[in-house]
Amino acid sequence: QVQLVESGGGLMQAGGSLRLSCTASERTFSTSAMGWFRQVPGKEREFVAAVTWSPGSTYYADSVKGRFTISRDTAENTVYLQLNSLKPEDTAVYYCAAGRAGWSWSPMLRQVMLRQVSTYEYWGQGTQVTVSS
Repeated sequence: QVQLVESGGGLMQAGGSLRLSCTASERTFSTSAMGWFRQVPGKEREFVAAVTWSPGSTYYADSVKGRFTISRDTAENTVYLQLNSLKPEDTAVYYCAAGRAGWSWSPMLRQVMLRQVSTYEYWGQGTQVTVSS
């Protein structure tokens, strides 16, 4: 059972920055991709960003592109999400997730699948990010 431990959330003013971390207990065949999602009460969990352990391809939601950066440290089994230029609408619980990126997926299919909650088997406990105006 892969465990994901997140850290780094908090309260920040609009325009500020935060860095979230997610450390996986292990990397397996079924956890070749890592993603960040966020959720606010009453809404569905939404995709934020994803990265593959190898070759380190990254994917972003349009709403965060250019402001957030996802990266990974393979030696530490850790994925980071750097949040810059924060906006009040970024306020949410942020979840780290691990899932399998199919080796046979086309680039287009990979773009679609890594944005789906159902692709990810393992989830962290969530960390709150609150952005004040």
